[in-house]
Amino acid sequence: MRRISSDMPHTDTQFYLRQQEARLAKLNNQISSQSRINELRDDPLAAAHAVRYESYLARLSRFENNTQYAKDHYNIVQAYVNEAIGIMQRTRELAVQGANGTWTAEDQKLMAMEINELIKELAAISNATGPDGKQLFAGDKAFTEPFRLVEGMVEGGGESMVVRVEYRGAGATRRTEISDRSFIDLDIGGGELFWAERMNIFSNVNAANYRVNEHGSFFIDGVEIKVTPGDTLPSIVAKINDSPAPVKASVDPYTRGLMLEGTNPHLIRIEDGAEGATVMRDLGIILGNMQNNAPNWDTTRSRVSGGSMFDMMVRLRDALFRGDYDFIGSQGIAGMDLAIGNLTARIADIGSRQERAEMVWQRINREIPDVTSNLARVSSVDMTTAATDLRMLDFAHRATLQTAARTIPTTLLDFLR
Repeated sequence: MRRISSDMPHTDTQFYLRQQEARLAKLNNQISSQSRINELRDDPLAAAHAVRYESYLARLSRFENNTQYAKDHYNIVQAYVNEAIGIMQRTRELAVQGANGTWTAEDQKLMAMEINELIKELAAISNATGPDGKQLFAGDKAFTEPFRLVEGMVEGGGESMVVRVEYRGAGATRRTEISDRSFIDLDIGGGELFWAERMNIFSNVNAANYRVNEHGSFFIDGVEIKVTPGDTLPSIVAKINDSPAPVKASVDPYTRGLMLEGTNPHLIRIEDGAEGATVMRDLGIILGNMQNNAPNWDTTRSRVSGGSMFDMMVRLRDALFRGDYDFIGSQGIAGMDLAIGNLTARIADIGSRQERAEMVWQRINREIPDVTSNLARVSSVDMTTAATDLRMLDFAHRATLQTAARTIPTTLLDFLR
């Protein structure tokens, strides 16, 4: 006679109960996480879309933070530039008054002393620190003050005054990514913002027979310009003019040396490249690469002109001490006009960057809800349907437990009955 084991109904009942418990657990997990994809096998296609949406949302969030930081940064910079414009306008008023010829020597001395204080205030603005503790006008050299006051005795001043303001340099402009592979400049360096005249560099080295001996490069305002063996001065000039560096190069018709002229008021920064390149040193432009982030001009073999706003103010102040009406009325006022013109152009540049950052920020904030909606569509749980399914599964599970309790024998006597 064939024997029937009592394990079979127990095993079958437990198997189907485990299946129901698994479905209940899965539905509970989906409701608690509000996502219907807890494992890739739940919906492979939807999971792939969800990963892409989540990655894009993370990038959008980073871009939103970057644009917000840029907007705040521009607001702070713009306020300081407006203060600098106010200082230069006040200095120009003093220059106009000093050139009038109706003021006494004592009045002109008082004007000069006021300009000396304005120089100090402008230096404080140029070395301003933002709320994040970084220098606003130092580029990526965030903890280096771009300008340093040097004080001493000035003829006619009678006390220690600002003799000159040394530019200690600033690094390259910081950039931030505001969309995929799209960047915006954050900073305006001190060598750009606080400059008044276009710089001119004239080399006295006759380079008519100059040839580059080996592969190398040099940098002008951070732009790398590569040279190859056999390059002559005209070819170097052509490469400089074809580059995005804000300078215009030419050959001096008298000395046959290199001539460089800034296309706008700024400090031209020049360095030879790595690997022993010496092109700019050979042409008599620099003695060596930048020291303390400031250019190291070869003043014995080249002439460098083009001063900063501080240079214009110092010259005007000294002219007031001397009572030099001609200088005050010509070069003094002209220097202030150049400085104000550069500041106005720079603040317009800041405004254009700010407008771009605002437009990008608005676009990102319109795009984030759309992507979030797409992510919810492919991965989120329909709570109404999930609640109904959960109630049905719970009811079926309870009914199964009650039925199993009545039908499955629990003892040997029940089986023999």
